[in-house]
Formats: sequence, C-alpha cells, structure tokens
Amino acid sequence: MRKTLLAAVTGAFALGGSAALAEDIEIVFVGKNTGNPYFDSLTQGFVDACEAIACNFEFVAPATAEATSQIPFIEAQIQRGVDVIAISPNSPDALNQVFDAARDKGIIVLTVNGDITGNEEHRDATILPTDFTKVGADQIEMVGSLIGYEGEIAILSATTEAPDQNFWIEGMNETLENDSKYSNMTLVATVYGDDQPQKSTTEMEALLANFPDLQGVIAPTTVGIAASAQVVQSRGIADQVKVTGLGLPSEMRDFIKDGTVEAFQLWSPYNEGWLAAHFSVGLKDGSMTNEVGATFEVPNLGTITINEGNSINTQSELTTFDASNIDDFDF
Repeated sequence: MRKTLLAAVTGAFALGGSAALAEDIEIVFVGKNTGNPYFDSLTQGFVDACEAIACNFEFVAPATAEATSQIPFIEAQIQRGVDVIAISPNSPDALNQVFDAARDKGIIVLTVNGDITGNEEHRDATILPTDFTKVGADQIEMVGSLIGYEGEIAILSATTEAPDQNFWIEGMNETLENDSKYSNMTLVATVYGDDQPQKSTTEMEALLANFPDLQGVIAPTTVGIAASAQVVQSRGIADQVKVTGLGLPSEMRDFIKDGTVEAFQLWSPYNEGWLAAHFSVGLKDGSMTNEVGATFEVPNLGTITINEGNSINTQSELTTFDASNIDDFDF
C-alpha cells in the first residue's frame, strides 16, 4: 500500500469538541497559482480534514505566481467575511497591507507551505512542512553526494519573489561558503522558471548550453525539478548531469525508475492541509491557543508544538525518495 506520509483517515474526528461548531467555520486556501499539481495534495488534506471535522473549505488561486496576483483573491475573501484565510504566499512583503486588512476584520491569516520571511507580524501563524532553516543545507548535501562533492552546480528555482525558495537558496549559498565539505563545488548560476513548465524547461536548456561542464542542478520546486528531469531524460545525459531538488513522488516516479534522477526530497503536502484545517478550527472555537510553546493534538499527526515565531512543522526533516521507496508513496 502506498503512503501519503499520513495514516489513513478512518471515521470522523472531533478535536477538543470542535466538530460541533466547525460546520460554521469558513476556511479558504489561496494557492500560488492554478495548474500546479503540488497543491492538489495539499488541498486534499484540507478537504479530508474538513470532511472529518465538518468545517467548510474552498480553494482559490490566481493563474500566475506573480508577487501581487493573490491580492484580489484575498480581498474577495475579506468581502465574504470568511473565518480563516490560509495562503501559500507569492511574495514576502507584497501582501502585508491586505493581510492587515483581513486581520482587522477578525479573519485569521495563516501562511502555509511558505512564510512571509521578515514580515511575520502581518500573519497569525505559519504552517511549514519541516524546519526550513535546514532545507538549503540538506539540498546541497543531496546534490553533493550525487556528484562526488566536486564540480559545477546550478539552481533552477520558482519566481524571483518566492519567499520560501529564496530562503532555501540563501541557505544553500551559506552552506557552500561556510562548510569546507563543499569547497570543491561551485555554484555557477541561479535561474528562475516562474513555476511554469515551459519556462522551467527553457531555463534548464539554457543552463546546459551556457555551462557545458555543469554536473548538478538543484530545483527546489516541484515544477522545476520535473522540467529539469525531462530535459535530462530527453538528451540522455543522466550520467553527466545529476538533477535533484524538491519533487512529488507521483511526478518523479518514472524518472527514478529509468535512472534519470537518483534521489530527491520533499515532505507531505497533504499533512500541511490536514494540520492547517485542524489548527484553524481549534483557533476559532477556542480549543487551541496560538502561543509559542503551546501544544495540541492532531489526529494521525500526534502532538504538535507551536515554535518560535508562531511556526508549526508537520515533520522534523525532509523525506528522501529514491528507487528503494518511490513506489511506497502516491502523492
């Protein structure tokens, strides 16, 4: 049986007595953009949780992942008077004013799967899949292990404004600069595919053209890693250029099986939606408190702790996927 990194949901759960009131709680999740399969699994976590505890849920998203593209969607939810706006932000600062407007109306604002780094006071809490301070170093270690810790590498990211990817890239650069283990590795370029398959493909092809000695590519975005792998597969150069990053098992399975990609990492997007819905209901019905150090129970996830900065993680570290376990996961 394939895993979703969450045990199967059986029956309807009540959290701190929340189910009796949850049917009146409106939760809206604003994704980065439409057509991004990463958010299918995350959204399903919201859907299943709201079925279990009887809250109301809706997913909306702009067509593109530009810095300000989510603003009209947030404004629409303020007009509706929803209870909770959960959002994967496309910018670390462009949404501050509209977040403040939502909170002034009593709406809880949760960032999910990415935060507004440096502007955390404009949201109530953030739900992240893992400790994002470790992702950059983990990704450098992953690509280093694939290329023998020597040679040229590049990064193919999402948009230039993407707060989560930019935070990880900062961690990658710091790791390369400060850890002697990677002193023989050189970062030659960081490019952006805007989380669009075609642009990501074009950027990957440009990397190969501009850096003929390139040995590794980190794509910390599910769209980017799939596009990069496709280019390497079509050219038959998997033995020359190692692609890794953050990807969905469902999209990367064939690349793993044919040897195009040896290993990549991620977490469970589903668990983020599952946790966010339970936390939203708990905050609205008063069964949970949004205080650093507070703990609460979530079905199938166990005890969750609110960390510094009102940050909540669904798992302690990244999950690595390779040929030994890729068939165990279906998200």
